[in-house]
Formats: sequence, C-alpha cells, structure tokens
Amino acid sequence: MRIVKEAEEAVSASRNHLVFAYYVTGHGFGHATRVIEVVRHLILAGHDVHVVSGAPEFVFTSAIQSPRLFIRKVLLDCGAVQADALTVDRLASLEKYHETAVVPRASILATEVEWLNSIKADLVVSDVVPVACRAAADAGIRSVCVTNFSWDFIYAEYVMAAGHYHRSIVWQIAEDYSHCEFLIRLPGYCPMPAFRDVVDVPLVVRRLHKQRKEVRKELEIGEDTKLVILNFGGQPAGWKLKEEYLPPGWLCLVCGASETEELPPNFIKLAKDAYTPDLIAASDCMLGKIGYGTVSEALAYKLPFVFVRRDYFNEEPFLRNMLEYYQSGVEMIRRDLLTGHWKPYLERAISLKPCYEGGTNGGEVAAHILQETASGKNYASDKFSGARRLRDAIVLGYQLQRAPGRDLCIPDWFANAESELGLPNKSPTLPVEGRGAHMESYMEHFDVLHGDVQGLPDTMSFLKSLAELNSVYDSGMAEKRQMREQKAAAGLFNWEEEIFVTRAPGRLDVMGGIADYSGSLVLQLPIREACHVALQRNHPTKHRLWKHAQARQNAKGEGSKPVLQIVSYGSELSNRAPTFDMDLSDFMDGEGPMSYEKARKYFAQDPAQKWAAYIAGTILVLMRELGVRFEDSISLLVSSTVPEGKGVSSSASVEVASMSAIAAAHGLSISPRDLALLCQKVENHIVGAPCGVMDQMTSACGEADKLLAMVCQPAEVIGLVDIPGHIRFWGIDSGIRHSVGGADYGSVRIGAFMGRRMIKSRASELLSNSSSLANGISHDDLEDDGIELLESESSLYYLCNLPPHRYEAIYAKQLPETITGEAFMEKYSDHNDAVTVIDPKRVYGVRACARHPIYENFRVKAFKALLTSATSDDQLTSLGELLYQCHYSYSACGLGSDGTDRLVQLVQDMQHSKLSKSEDGTLYGAKITGGGSGGTVCVMGRNSLGSSHQIIEIQQRYKGATGFLPYVFYGSSPGAGRFGYLKIRRRLSSLKPKEQ
Repeated sequence: MRIVKEAEEAVSASRNHLVFAYYVTGHGFGHATRVIEVVRHLILAGHDVHVVSGAPEFVFTSAIQSPRLFIRKVLLDCGAVQADALTVDRLASLEKYHETAVVPRASILATEVEWLNSIKADLVVSDVVPVACRAAADAGIRSVCVTNFSWDFIYAEYVMAAGHYHRSIVWQIAEDYSHCEFLIRLPGYCPMPAFRDVVDVPLVVRRLHKQRKEVRKELEIGEDTKLVILNFGGQPAGWKLKEEYLPPGWLCLVCGASETEELPPNFIKLAKDAYTPDLIAASDCMLGKIGYGTVSEALAYKLPFVFVRRDYFNEEPFLRNMLEYYQSGVEMIRRDLLTGHWKPYLERAISLKPCYEGGTNGGEVAAHILQETASGKNYASDKFSGARRLRDAIVLGYQLQRAPGRDLCIPDWFANAESELGLPNKSPTLPVEGRGAHMESYMEHFDVLHGDVQGLPDTMSFLKSLAELNSVYDSGMAEKRQMREQKAAAGLFNWEEEIFVTRAPGRLDVMGGIADYSGSLVLQLPIREACHVALQRNHPTKHRLWKHAQARQNAKGEGSKPVLQIVSYGSELSNRAPTFDMDLSDFMDGEGPMSYEKARKYFAQDPAQKWAAYIAGTILVLMRELGVRFEDSISLLVSSTVPEGKGVSSSASVEVASMSAIAAAHGLSISPRDLALLCQKVENHIVGAPCGVMDQMTSACGEADKLLAMVCQPAEVIGLVDIPGHIRFWGIDSGIRHSVGGADYGSVRIGAFMGRRMIKSRASELLSNSSSLANGISHDDLEDDGIELLESESSLYYLCNLPPHRYEAIYAKQLPETITGEAFMEKYSDHNDAVTVIDPKRVYGVRACARHPIYENFRVKAFKALLTSATSDDQLTSLGELLYQCHYSYSACGLGSDGTDRLVQLVQDMQHSKLSKSEDGTLYGAKITGGGSGGTVCVMGRNSLGSSHQIIEIQQRYKGATGFLPYVFYGSSPGAGRFGYLKIRRRLSSLKPKEQ
C-alpha cells in the first residue's frame, strides 16, 4: 500500500491514481464475470487494474475496453475439477490443486512478490485465490478478498472423501486466507470463518447493454414465444438435445454448445462470446446449474430459474436457499433433465412471481471500499490475531454442518448440549405433564390400530409432526415460504388410509468397531436418537403424485403405474435433495429385478439423490432375496435424529426403519436378525459401503440400556449384557465428519483381508514344508495339535479366530507393514472380500490392519467378562485400559483424527487429575468408534452426577480449544424389533378444517 500524505487525505480516492492487483480463481468463468463489474468501477474512478487469471482474455476485454486494464494470464489455483457440467471429481480436484498450487508454491510466492513490487501495487484483491493473500503479506501489501465462498470450505468435504490424503491442502488454504485483512462478502455466502472481519455488499451483477425487446427483435423472437436460456457452462457429457424436450411454442437459447454440434430447430446456438445478461433478461426462465453468476442475474432480472443440483459443490445450498426465498427457483431432478422431461418444470417456473427487491450495485459498492482501503482506511477490527483466525478456520470452518443461508450454523441437535448441566442416568423420559401433552396431541388426531408408542417422546413428536402436515396441506401453507421438505411431505399421504410407522435407533460402538467384518465379538449400545419412517401403500390410481411424476406417467401413456415417493427431513443440512421418486418398474430388468450393480449405478447417477439408495434399496433387496413383488405405490417419509457423519450408524437406522416399515405394510414376517442381514446387503451392494453387520444388528435387535453382544460370524447374537448400575457410557461428537464409505475405512478393511490371505498362505507353506526346521519350527512342534492348528489357519475364514499368541509366534513378522495393490495381486491374486476392490496403484497398510481385529476380539471378550466381575476401582481401570488400547490401535491403522485424539486426551487428563480423584465420580476410558477417521468418542465412567459434570467439563474444554461445542450422546432406546410398528389412521374429525 502506498502511504497517503496527510495533505492529500482530503482528496477523494477517485482522484488518486491507485494500482490494484486483482487475482481471479481458475474455476470457470463465473468469478471472472463478477470481477468485471468491480474492475469496471475501479477503472471508471481512474485506477489501474492488473487482473491475474487463468480465464480467457476475451471474458474481460469484451466487457471492458480500457488502457487501464492489464491482463496477466496465470493459473494459480484450479477450483473444482469437473468431469462434466454437473459432476465434480473430488479426489481429482485435490490432486490438481496439489499439482497447480502446492508443488510449485515456493516459486509461485517468489514470482508473485517480485511482480507485485514491480507494478507498485497499492492493494491486492482476491476472488478467491488463496496464495494471493500470502504473496501480498510477503510483499508488505494489504489484501482483501471479495467472494461468497472460500476454497477451504469447498475442499473440506473433498478431504473427507479422500481420507487423510491432501488434508494439508485445506490447512494451507486457511492459513493463506488468514493473511487477508478483511472480507467483502457477497450475498448467498457460505461459512467462511477464516475471515473474522466482514463487510457485506449487495449483489454484484453485470449491467444490461440491451433491453428485452431489442434482444428479442435481433433474435426474431416474438413476445408470445416462451423463451428458456440453457446455461450449464458446458453440457453434460454425451447429452443430446431433442426437439420434444420443449413444450409446444417454446424456444431454447443454448450457451456453451460446441461449434460442431447440431441442434434441433427449436434450439438456438449462441455465440461463444455472447453477452449473457442481455439474453437472460430477454428470456422467460433459465435452465441450468447454480452458480453465483446465474443466481445473481436471475434474481436481479426477476427471471425464474429451473436448476439442477451439482454434486459435491458446497456453495450450492446457500445460493439455492436465496433463490427459493425470493420465489425464483424450481429444482429439476437430474434424471428428468437428461431424459428430456422438462415440461412440468418449465410450466411451474413461468407461474412463479420472483420478488427480489434488494440492491444490485455490489460492484460499485465493493469498488468504493477497495479504493478507500488502498488509500489507507482501516476496515479491520483487530479483535482477533491472524493465529486466532487460522485456528478458528481449521477447527470450526470445515466441521460445521451446513444450513441454508446462515454464516456459522450449528444444527439444533448441537445446541442442546449447551444447557445440559445434569444428565439423566437412564433412558430419557418425559415428565408426567410433558408426556401427557404429547400423548394428547397425537391421540387427538390418530387412531392407533396396532402397536404402542412405548412412552418414547421422539415417537410422540413424530406423530405430532404427521398431524401437522395435513393442516399445512389443507390450509395452502405449502404454497408459502415453508421448508422445501415440508412442502413435499404435505401432499405425500392420503389421510383417509392407514399409515405404518416404524422406529430404529442409532448405536454407540462400545467395543468391537472395525473388527466386525473380521468376525469379532462386538458390544453395541442402541442410543436414544433414532430414525422414524411413516409409510403408506396406495393403489396406483389413488396415489397422490407430485406434478413432475404425474407428468412423467402421462408422457409414457401407460396409465397409472406403481410409484415410490420419498421425503427425507433434514436434507438441507447435508446438501441433498429432500425428495426422491421413481417408477417401481425401474427396478425390473426384463422379467426379474435388476442386479445390485445396476442399482448402484442407477442411484449414483444423481449424487443429490444418492441418499435414496439407503431407503429405496430395501425394496430391491426384498425383491431379489425374498421374491417380493410390489404392485401398489408407496409413499414414505423419513425423519431421523441420528446425526450423520458422527459414527453412530445414521445409515443403518434409516435402512432398518425403512425395511421394517415396508415389511409391516406388506405383511412380511422377517425376524430382526434376518432383517439386519438384508439391510447390510443394501449398504454393501447398492450403496457401495463396505461395512460389517454390527450397525444393522444393533439397530434391529438392540434393547434399551443393554449392550448387544454379537459374534459377527456372520451375525450371531449371543445375548444382551446388562450394564452394571455403577457404570455409564457416553458418546462425545468430535465434530469431524466420518463416512463408512470413505477411502480410509475401505483401505483398512482391504489391509485386514490382505493380512488374512497372507496368514493362510503362510500356514499352507508350513504344512507342505516337510523340512520345517528351516523355518524355525521343529517337527515336534508340528505333531498332532500343531498340525491341526496349521490346517485350521490355512483355511482361516474369520481373522478374529486366530488367537493373539499364535499371531505373534508365527505370523506377525511375516506380514509386511505395507504393500501396493499391484504387488499383492501379483503374488496372491485376490484378497477374497466381495465388497471391496483393490486399487493396484495404492499402498495398503497390512500389519496394523490385520493385528487390530485379532487383538480387538480378545479385548472385547475381556471387556465382557470384566463387566460381570466384582465392583472395584481395578475393574473400572481395566475396562478403561481396554478402551484406550482400542483407540490407539485405530490410530495405528490410520483411522485416527485430531479431534478424537483430543477428546481421548481430555478424558485421560480428567481421569488422572487430583480434582477428579477427590470427587465422587471419575472417567476411566475412551475410544474412537465405528469406522474411525473422526466421528464420535465412546467414554466410560462411574454412573454418578460427578462423572456427568466431568463430561460437561470436557465438552466445554473442547469448545474452548476448538471453537466447536460437541454434542453429547447419552441414554438408550429399544431396537426396531422391540418397537415393532404402529398402524395408524387419521380420525375423520381431525380432517375437517377447524373453525376460525
């Protein structure tokens, strides 16, 4: 920054000659188009602007023709790598960023510092190139970011999918942003905690060059013709436009079509450098993907926007929320986009009345702020140091759940933990007055034809929410600004027919964890949080269909066919579509049900709706495994309080509740154990997650306040273990998202199966080797029992059946620490695991991954025996030690995380502190749970008020260290088998509108 002399302070910024270095991210043209409007105002004020971007020069020069604009074409980041217009490749994005910005980082910084000094830049502006902020700091120049999202937030979820690989990328980006002085924040923003000082501005929108009538006249399109502009920034791969995609009397302007592509007569190809704002304003609606440019211009020019979700781009839900709030958005299912089922969406769009009345001069406002900053004005508060901003960014920024349109958003189920000063000892129950109110609220509306709510307050609340849906539908509230999922659910059921309700809890992994797929004994506790499903069967002619589903059936001309319609509550927190529908005939392949492989591809084609595989997949499994045929339509509402990504089996609870509801509604008698095994098939073969069966078994077969003891060979429940009255378990959420489908979990499983294959091979070698002395084993050792042991180990089916002492004596030193997939397959051919696939180029851990289940099985057996031993400090200390050992064994496998390690350390600090020893309670052990790599920590301690206070103390210390308040899991509830099902019917009296 040039220092302005005091005598010059009275001179306006527009009269000073300032030099701006404006860095623009390499992700698409959207950033460049909004930068144009800011740059234009800076140049009009008499300043020089040097734009540094990987975007083509014409994007800037076609809008601004001035000698004060300098273009320097350099790619300093890559944004998100897209396979096509709608599909982001997460791992490829991280690898490309690593190649573009990490490997050459030192030379980039040296070059940029030298260049910034050479042009005598007064201010560095970034949208939103991370390294630009660091280069500015190294050059001694102030920097400002102008954006609605930051790359640390976008890449954070990519890192979740890629495991530990490239995690340092996100940290480095956050550190770079922490050097930025403040953020000029655009509407529709994402959480960006790296920037602690924020100045909000209106929408940045490109101005119009021509009016609607002028553009239509040039295109020779009359006002009576409906015009849609197709704006995807590049069409999906292999997609061919067809004349019948458009309703009669419509024309479509196509952006980004290739020069060689031939279009139908009702589609018009636009020039590559066409000025799209004019064309947008001349259209009746837009069809495309959500981005800042398309959304801001749709809002500014009051154009209805039919949008199709992109997968894995976290900016989207915030912009979508803004669109829908101003009544400008209609979501189209990707399947309908690609099959040309456009008509119901376009007709819905032109019936909207967009109502955005906010400012659209954000470019001018941002330019003024940048001028003042470059002239010396200080917008930063200096409340937080750079180090504090960085800490907040790393810990808080990526680990928060998303909610539409909020800056920092903590879901409701986090907030409860703030006020928990005393935790109940057993399963949560309502006070007498509260329970009566809940009972009254649902009994007033429903007749219960079968089943019992069993006093469960969450079930009562769910029934109450069902009762409210009908009033929403009848009153027309669904047309107002309600939650999108509530709108869809309001018209889901025929209230004169029976509805089936089921419930399945999540689970806390006390012991066993990732050893289940190796056959271990596991101990699992069903938790208080659960998933509810409401399901109704209807004859196809009586089914309430959503408009686009009805239009799809009409287009086929086959009459009414069975349709599946699903609404999932809580979808907006997870960036997924809240609804899913399909014709049940889509599950058929000729005369029989489709294969699991085809089903997996079917659900994967639209990532925004991939969640439906957990629910709809239960139907296909019943078709394939039990020969069930579904001739009626199915309406299904899913509402879960089991938080996702926390390692407490949210997916298993959804699967079990869904299949239980389908079975109840169709009169299928399936035991809880068999139902759990069927649900595992859904997850393994349709979702494609290589989980064991303990999650589904606990959700289906568990009992409140008891540990389910199960030997996973494959799923033998050996009993329910009473939790002694003096012992209590809690779960504490680390805030780091976990996914059983993640790369780390799968690679550890592969490593365990590789280890088993090597152990079997070694045992076979010892058996066939007549001169065993050469291998360090005498003939005497191989007599009788020794031979039998080797024979057993050469055909080892479950790794957990190998005792630890045999592993250490014979096999431990034979297993490599790591091996490449290629080297393993060359020697052993296959690892014999049906649900995972070896990547030849990947390096897999073997020794630690094989060792874990062998020792974990022993630890679980010891833990179970200790639970029934005499009460003593030694008992509690020994139980806690087994938990700690399990935790560090996870880390050895590569499944640890900073957050879970911190929580375990906090438990240890509390356990060994002098203060805790002087109180009536203390904590004795803790471990990471489930699939690892984040998620929840299981904590064990005395069942006392003192221990509960210590849990709260840990919760507050974790918040103090990280900025994240963890949710505490406590209490238990019955599994789906114990709950059974409810069959309810809405009372006719409650269907009548109440008098005003």
